[in-house]
Amino acid sequence: MCDVKKYNKIYKDITSLQPEDTLQLVLEAETEEEKNFYELIGDYLLQMKQKQVVERNLF
Repeated sequence: MCDVKKYNKIYKDITSLQPEDTLQLVLEAETEEEKNFYELIGDYLLQMKQKQVVERNLF
């Protein structure tokens, strides 16, 4: 069984990343797979911010 608290902390850490943080992670990734992972995280975070903007009718 996985340690749910550990993954919850990872989730909170990842969702608090700023765009420049994800860019740095992508640029410094050691493998193509790692780079793709960080790009996906960056895309996800951007989508969540876009969703908030749309919900608030700010565009």
